[in-house]
Amino acid sequence: MTTGLGRRLLAHEVRLLVSIVRWAARRPHGVGRGPERGQAFGYARGQGPMMFGLGFVCVLETACMAVLLRDHPAVHRVVLALDVYTLLFVFGMHAASVTRPHVLGDTVLRVRRAAQVDLRVPLAAIVSVRRELVTTHERTEGRLDLAVAAQTTVTLELAAPVRHFGLLGRPQDVRVIRFHADESDVLVRAIRDRTLPLPLPDRW
Repeated sequence: MTTGLGRRLLAHEVRLLVSIVRWAARRPHGVGRGPERGQAFGYARGQGPMMFGLGFVCVLETACMAVLLRDHPAVHRVVLALDVYTLLFVFGMHAASVTRPHVLGDTVLRVRRAAQVDLRVPLAAIVSVRRELVTTHERTEGRLDLAVAAQTTVTLELAAPVRHFGLLGRPQDVRVIRFHADESDVLVRAIRDRTLPLPLPDRW
């Protein structure tokens, strides 16, 4: 159990670091390749200022600790390593949000949030999709809330549950998924275009 948890956390850290490289190279993940390729929909626009603000605070804290611990080089090296790790984690989270967008394919919608969530939802299972701004998210059985900057803008309702595995490996069967998209109206219309039944041909 502990070994499996360690592998999951390590894999998450690796995805964050890889996302920084992808962000610098402008190479989004899971877009334009393979059978599930499709249209990308971002969700990181709203959190950008907050993440960069947090990064600035980390840099400022690093500079302050360097001054406070200048007479304690051993302690300063440890604190500096922790500060650098924290800064990489913050930028990795934002980079993962930018480079791992939602992807709408012909048969599957990949709902994502940074490096933690990559949930494949069959389009055939979607019975309802709507634009819905929600800013409070209480934990509810059977519902997955993937808020960005404390809000979700798209709500999916499914005919059958899909299984979601959390970062620590805990399974959850969900029939309602609420998530954020920067262009939620466009995404909702695109999903409806793919999930609404085709009209019957005219009979002569």
